[in-house]
Amino acid sequence: MERAVALVVAAGRGERFGGARPKQYETLAGRPLLHHGLAALVGHPAIAGVRAVIHPDDLALYQSAAEGLDLLDPVPGGANRQDSARLGLESLEELAPEHVLIHDGARPLLPAEVIDRVLRALDRVPGAVAALPVTDTLKREHDGLVAETVARQGLWRAQTPQGFHYPAILAAHRAAAGAELTDDAAVAEQAGLPVALVEGSPRNLKVTTPEDLARAETILTGGGGAQETRSASGFDVHRFGPGDHVTLCGVKIPHDRALLGHSDADVALHALTDALLGALGAGDIGLHFPPTDPRWRGADSAVFLRNASERVAARGGRIVNVDVTVICEAPKLAPHRAHMVARLAELLDLAPERVNVKATTTEGLGFTGRGEGIAAQASATLCLPRRG
Repeated sequence: MERAVALVVAAGRGERFGGARPKQYETLAGRPLLHHGLAALVGHPAIAGVRAVIHPDDLALYQSAAEGLDLLDPVPGGANRQDSARLGLESLEELAPEHVLIHDGARPLLPAEVIDRVLRALDRVPGAVAALPVTDTLKREHDGLVAETVARQGLWRAQTPQGFHYPAILAAHRAAAGAELTDDAAVAEQAGLPVALVEGSPRNLKVTTPEDLARAETILTGGGGAQETRSASGFDVHRFGPGDHVTLCGVKIPHDRALLGHSDADVALHALTDALLGALGAGDIGLHFPPTDPRWRGADSAVFLRNASERVAARGGRIVNVDVTVICEAPKLAPHRAHMVARLAELLDLAPERVNVKATTTEGLGFTGRGEGIAAQASATLCLPRRG
């Protein structure tokens, strides 16, 4: 049984947007809008799988949006959002997850911390919804005139993801079929399931109009508003053990020994992941991918680096450049440097000129000089929206 999986509901036609194609496939910062929300969920370490619910006519558009992401096969949606969510939930029966997150495909800027809050709430209640308190004065209208002022105390604006205990929300959706409720929390409420409110994010906007898309573009590309530059470093060490290759910067390099570690022991990717997390003020690799967790045994360290990169994107930031130094006597890395740069550029979606990899020795001194292991240090520079 998978502990948590995510559904992204993206079968709508987006008539209010008025574009030539459904809004979830419009371009946002160089990629289809849907790609960004999918990537945020795929990159979260607590989510075991992500599945999109799409319109049957949109398969080619979806494949473009999903390019480069490790996703479950999509499933077709229904006549309305509630039907689509139910069909998506039913498609997960074979996986039998403990928890499920349901996210709107038109919300591309999903912060990792919002996912964290929803998932944590599911440890104490069967449902949780990301939301923001209403701060504007509310007016009820009648015939174009103000009919009354509505008290805003206790009112919240619901967002997604909305999380649930999987068996409970599946049963609730089946019981509510045909009711056309506005979100999954309403389905849970109708079934009598307690649903907690957790803090959402102003960044987690829903793209409904072209103006919303322009706002999301501004956030993602750093336009408009104060920006700040942050830099941080990372350092890691792994010792040698039996084997016939080492993995550095995601590249397998022949050697008479291997590096030992809980994952694939890619010391360079570990150092670079820590540099990115450090620049975000988001802890370190051990916090997000603890070596005590069996899920990461033998894992490709590209998963860790991509997660850190997606966290940067979720904050509305961008990676300016990265620099990695590998410290070892052997193997010789010069013949592999170009491949290592290309792999890092691919993993981080950066131009190669923003990536640097170099190698050095310690002139026979210390544990690297004695050939006992390999060390790596890395630095990363980010551009982020200024907070406060």
